[in-house]
Amino acid sequence: PSDLPISPKNILTGVLDDCFCDIESIDVFNNFKIYPHIQKLTERDYFRYYRVNLNRPCPFWADDSHCSIKDCQVEPCPESEIPVGIKSGNYNRYSQVANANTDIVDCEQAQDLGAINSTLSNYSKEAFEDWARHDDAQDHFCELDDETSPDADYVDLLLNPERYTGYKGPSAWRVWNSIYEENCFKPRSVYRPLNPLVPPRGKGCSSSLCLEKRVFYRLISGLHSSINIHLCAEYLLAEGWGKSLWGPNVQEFRQRFDPAETKGEGTRRLKNLYFLYLIELRALSKVAPYFDRAFVNLYTGDRQEDQASKELLLQFFNETKAFPMHFDEKSMFAGQKIEAKTLKEEFRLHFKNISRIMDCVGCSKCRLWGKLQTQGLGTALKILFSEKEIKNLPEHSPSKGFQLTRQEIVALLNGFGRLSTSIHQLHSFRALLKEKR
Repeated sequence: PSDLPISPKNILTGVLDDCFCDIESIDVFNNFKIYPHIQKLTERDYFRYYRVNLNRPCPFWADDSHCSIKDCQVEPCPESEIPVGIKSGNYNRYSQVANANTDIVDCEQAQDLGAINSTLSNYSKEAFEDWARHDDAQDHFCELDDETSPDADYVDLLLNPERYTGYKGPSAWRVWNSIYEENCFKPRSVYRPLNPLVPPRGKGCSSSLCLEKRVFYRLISGLHSSINIHLCAEYLLAEGWGKSLWGPNVQEFRQRFDPAETKGEGTRRLKNLYFLYLIELRALSKVAPYFDRAFVNLYTGDRQEDQASKELLLQFFNETKAFPMHFDEKSMFAGQKIEAKTLKEEFRLHFKNISRIMDCVGCSKCRLWGKLQTQGLGTALKILFSEKEIKNLPEHSPSKGFQLTRQEIVALLNGFGRLSTSIHQLHSFRALLKEKR
């Protein structure tokens, strides 16, 4: 019956569209091989500190969505506690409905839940300066953003886990509506009542999108689904006497993914998560040669730590390469050379806009993880678009054709870590749903 809770048998089985891979194989591979590795990797010093500018104003509408309560804001990290090796266009079209929506974010719980923990362990000030000197000595040939901003601060990701913050309502609706309605190649058939106050746009897209544009939409939908799973899995269940109880909220999960409550869209959302996982997994397997080179290190200033981190990273890459059913990226952008170049540029511009929309997220912690995961996905796409450059990398020197910044590396691994965690958390929700049935 349609009113029964979703179950593993009626929602998370079968072959994914646009690739030859089944969900059950991904579950086993992720939960037993990838998830344990990525958890260890993202706990290393190199990957746990992310430099981000959370103070950039929203460039697309009036800055009325940021919570005004003190604990919603990001406080600069103390200089004395930053680790020793770190520190040292015209395409902005948005819905008039979104611009006209001036409702202020619901801050009922964001006072405590959305605040950034700015503690950065007991490292000295020289730590980040040393890291910066090392990074500046490297040759970078890509556009830098937050990492060069004077307003950017380092955040310890382990002290700021992605979970429910109370951020919801018109501000959150507006962000996602802007992404889906203006920046995605959205099939007309998709049901997405993100904001019941916003009427549907008149200009839908064709439901028969080409593979490239269908892939782009599925990537964004998968990212949205992953974020929602984290919020459902780390939900504030109770609080009092200075102690909070966090855990899975099955009802919240059903509201977002149950076919009966989403007009059948929940299944597609979860499948898009798996599809995004495959795309980023493929990118990680393709970029391994970049890190195999001896002169590429994960510099923190601690030689023993750096060596252990790189060994762990190379082991992780070996696991990703062992997956037998990788997404075939050759099916993307396979047309004429000029047409392919145009499509890639269109992807880049759409993605750049989506990255900038993250500056409009009203909750600091949500903005942090939104920006990180967006940059991680962007880095994965950059890798897939650079296959020839990666194949031609010089063995003993940097390449002008392909280079990754520290921020891109940190975002790539932590972003994929979030996807791996989402699939792992789905296993827990399956068990809880089975109990309820």
